[in-house]
Amino acid sequence: MTVLRHSSRRDKLDVSLLNARLSNAVSYDRIAGYFRSSLLEVAGEAIEDVVGKVRVVCNSDLEPADVATAKAAQQAMRQSWCAAEPEKLAAGAAGRPRFRRLFDLLASGRLEVRVLPDSVFGLVHGKAGVIRYGEGRATSFLGSVNESLSAWRLNYELMWEDDSAEAVDWVQAEFDALWGHPMAVPLADFIVQDVKRLADRQETSIDDWRRDAQASAASAAVESPVYRQEFGLWAHQKYFVKLAFDAHRRGTARFVLADQVGLGKTVQLALAALLMALTGDKPVLILVPKPLMLQWQDELRDLLAIPSAMWLGDAWRDEQGIEHPVTGPEGVRRCPRRFGIVSQGLVVAGNEILTYLLGMGFECVICDESHRARRKKIDPNNLTRRPEYNNLAAFLAQISPRTKSMLLATATPVQLHPIEAWDLLAILSAGNEAVLGNDWSEWRKPESCLPVVMGEEALSGDVFEAWPWVRNPLPPRGEGSNFRLLRQRLNLDDGTHVAAGDLISSMNSASRTLLGQVAHEFGRNHNPFIRHIVRRTRQYLEDTIDPATGEPYLKPVRVLLFGEGEDEAVPLPPYLQDAYDAAQAFCRLLSQRVRGAGFLKTLLLRRMGSSIYAGRRTTEKMLATWGTGELFAERNSGASDEAVGADGDDGNEGEPRNAVVESEMKSLTSQERAELARCLKALEVNQDRDPKFQQVLNYLVGENWLARGCIIFSQYFDSAWWLAESLSREHFPNEPIGIYAGGANSGILLGGQFKACLRDDIKGKVKHGEIRLLIGTEAASEGLNLQRLGTLINLDLPWNPTRLEQRKGRIQRIGQVRDEVFVCNLRYRGSVEDRVHQLLSSRLEYIFDLFGQIPDVLESLWIDVAQGEVEDAKRLIDGIQQTHPFDDRYAKVENLDWESCARVLSATEMQKVLSAGW
Repeated sequence: MTVLRHSSRRDKLDVSLLNARLSNAVSYDRIAGYFRSSLLEVAGEAIEDVVGKVRVVCNSDLEPADVATAKAAQQAMRQSWCAAEPEKLAAGAAGRPRFRRLFDLLASGRLEVRVLPDSVFGLVHGKAGVIRYGEGRATSFLGSVNESLSAWRLNYELMWEDDSAEAVDWVQAEFDALWGHPMAVPLADFIVQDVKRLADRQETSIDDWRRDAQASAASAAVESPVYRQEFGLWAHQKYFVKLAFDAHRRGTARFVLADQVGLGKTVQLALAALLMALTGDKPVLILVPKPLMLQWQDELRDLLAIPSAMWLGDAWRDEQGIEHPVTGPEGVRRCPRRFGIVSQGLVVAGNEILTYLLGMGFECVICDESHRARRKKIDPNNLTRRPEYNNLAAFLAQISPRTKSMLLATATPVQLHPIEAWDLLAILSAGNEAVLGNDWSEWRKPESCLPVVMGEEALSGDVFEAWPWVRNPLPPRGEGSNFRLLRQRLNLDDGTHVAAGDLISSMNSASRTLLGQVAHEFGRNHNPFIRHIVRRTRQYLEDTIDPATGEPYLKPVRVLLFGEGEDEAVPLPPYLQDAYDAAQAFCRLLSQRVRGAGFLKTLLLRRMGSSIYAGRRTTEKMLATWGTGELFAERNSGASDEAVGADGDDGNEGEPRNAVVESEMKSLTSQERAELARCLKALEVNQDRDPKFQQVLNYLVGENWLARGCIIFSQYFDSAWWLAESLSREHFPNEPIGIYAGGANSGILLGGQFKACLRDDIKGKVKHGEIRLLIGTEAASEGLNLQRLGTLINLDLPWNPTRLEQRKGRIQRIGQVRDEVFVCNLRYRGSVEDRVHQLLSSRLEYIFDLFGQIPDVLESLWIDVAQGEVEDAKRLIDGIQQTHPFDDRYAKVENLDWESCARVLSATEMQKVLSAGW
């Protein structure tokens, strides 16, 4: 038995001790420290000299919930690993060899690692190991030996070594207890892959990347926050980004991205635009509805590290909240960042900045929610008439020739009629022959091309008759081998979008046979609609197996709906029914007296449908302010979402306001004021609990949804506050309840006491399991990853149907480890929401199958029903086309390997390029 004491003051321990002991060892079991640094520690040891297995157990900041399933453990470990920014170590020449050694050890199986949450035994400070040799000899050690790249050589370390059987057994027992613990999980596959990438990592300059025709889009993405702080990109997202980037490098990218809600359109558009910006020198313009401007800026910064600026009218506000004042509308041309975000509302209103924007040139123009760009009136019986566009569509058509690429995004390119999809393509094709060809193209004639696209008619089998359809525009080589061969025989490169009509006369028989093969499937598989409208559905991605992994492209997350049955609406007690009846009477009186402004006429019913508290506050405010103009001043001034009506979801954002109509409306008649007073009296006299509160409590406690983690949505801050404060004060005094809202309204309630905090802090607490109950306004419905939570309650049903899909997408998303999530929709019995639900129930399924969601235009259903115009609502539903011009063309996703990309763009250079102004 020998006990040895070692000090780095006396010897260089890396040489004299550990590496010497590992020589000719047959096994090595090591209790290490924190897993991120421990991996590099072990890589510094002479493990290659160990004949047998090396096992290392270390700890991390994983939560017990993170290791509940293998999937959760992999994801949590990935985020923990990336949080240490190992790419910075790999940037130095000294770091890469150690990553190479580490990968070789892991890939060969000689090194096996398990990771244990530090909450199991506390942070592992004790460092120890057992080294075994042939013929049963062994030694053990323990001490401060926490080696980093240079710790053995530079740090002061102490270690005791004991080769007695008793000591070896004691250390071995400690190791086995950690190694065999049920919460000890294997090192994530992602980390092994990333170690290899870091071993090969090389930074490249933007100039060199631009000159490389084969440069990968992954070079600018793989070390962005969406990869290092989130979970990377889905296969369908990478596919679109590459599609758009390749098209831009060939000359122009013109696409409508029509993915179903919840499939991450924003990050696809932003990353595609980032790559375009890095290849050129012109600005990027992003047009979005006003309520989405901040969300876009946040996602650009948080997911892709893209600096941007929002136009405020008299200044640009950058991603850090710093304002850059300008003078006059011409200041719109002095954006301090390459990416500028402008409200669509200014376009719709015909703001004077448009003249200055139209005088510029752009690398890319993005328009989100582009179904708002449409013709003013659809006459399905006369599609030959030149369309009269609304202001947004007209502006996009004007700016289209002034940008190299244009990307339009909408989950519903068809709201009511396929001509709407054609209109979007016509916008993309303005000044560009790549989409619909030149002015003489058959695809420029909707009355003749739509039947072909819809499958109602087929192209002629005669090549002379089919040739005008195929040649104008002629698809690029990448469309398939037949088009590559056809262009080769016609001597046309991809820069030529329209083939001359007389080329067919010079074709030989083989070329005409090839043309016949192309024409046979052209109308169905290669028409401009399919080539420029990219649409993927969640169901397809969940049902389709990726041959590279044997797993679905998108992990299926089933949604179980609650509250959908006809008998599951929340009953109103008599006094609340009286109040609701009075609110309905008030809204109908307004409808009879004033034409137009459907949103404002139904404002009270919307808020009564949210919560009785919101309804009472609105009634009080209307009685106090209607007639003074205060209500409308609040809405127009961009007040916080605590203000009456300032919910950011009026369904009419971007439409011009009619001051005359509003002035007429707010001058209440005595009968209208009497109905408001009757409503308020019914609410004030009876102070019973809102029945929705008990429903929420039943789900949180009775159904144990709180244990699964829950987010509760409301359109209105006052409803969200009422619910959060009541739950915190009366039922969950020891449970932190997050409030996620606009403005400065976000914070945490504990024991009924509110403490304001940043929304990013709330997101972090949800991510780490510190907040299980989150109550949010529409500010939480987009761009927020809440995969830690497994349940969702809609306290109210927004009249814009898209919002429901956006809300659900917060938990039905990448990173959700559960196979199913629960969603409950609450509505009062007999309310507008309940009656619309009944009206849609028999028709909803085919509409959803058709569009992947409910078109925004159906918001007018709620207004019609609220105003008693049920027959108009039925006609609107029945008038929706039951077929659409899309195909699963872009559903054949290819899973591109970006994760192994070792050639990366310099982050410093990228920030310099993107921080340059217009």
